[in-house]
Amino acid sequence: MLNVDNVSKSYPTADGRLSVLEGVSLSVSPGEIVAIVGESGSGKSTLLHILGTLDRPDAGQVFFDGEDVFAKNDEALAAFRNERIGFVFQFHHLLPEFSALENVAMPAMIADRSLSSAESRARELLSSLGLADRVEHRPTQLSGGEKQRVAVARALMNEPALVLADEPTGNLDEQTADDLHLQIVELSRSMGQAFIIVTHNKSLAEHADRVLVLSARGLAPYETAGPTDHTAE
Repeated sequence: MLNVDNVSKSYPTADGRLSVLEGVSLSVSPGEIVAIVGESGSGKSTLLHILGTLDRPDAGQVFFDGEDVFAKNDEALAAFRNERIGFVFQFHHLLPEFSALENVAMPAMIADRSLSSAESRARELLSSLGLADRVEHRPTQLSGGEKQRVAVARALMNEPALVLADEPTGNLDEQTADDLHLQIVELSRSMGQAFIIVTHNKSLAEHADRVLVLSARGLAPYETAGPTDHTAE
């Protein structure tokens, strides 16, 4: 489904350019859960931004179902991103003036889906995450764990083939985080969506099919944590 070929990225600094990623390659299969770990500053978030088409690489290619996504112009890339990729960040980034239901439905509304179909799916997703009785609550009325579950539901709204999560439980207590880890795995298995998760949380990484470590040498297998045995390219 996803093939990353020799991707590099650097940024300008006062002393020249700082290389953040160099020659990174990766393949991800449909429905697979991949955890990426590594030291702070190793480029994990930068890699997620490129995989999510939020940033373009300096070199290399990213193929999604055989298509070079960065051959698209910015408008087409934005449409692709909305339809095929979901995002979950460490901070939920919910819109405070909208209810949980409205926050979850937002990606579908951006994609010009009808309000009735968007709200129906949003209710289903919130219910599957144990939030059936919180759909009309605004973010200020939700706990930290509830807000993050709303963010997960929002990421799944348009039935993306790939969900990218950057420290999705980094701000939660251990028990709440563990509960959300299990829910993420269950959702991935039941909906057939691939997850790439950047995390420092050992428990979350252990639920993945593969754990890869990102360093200056690129991506390399760390351990096999689940039933699927793949290796990084």
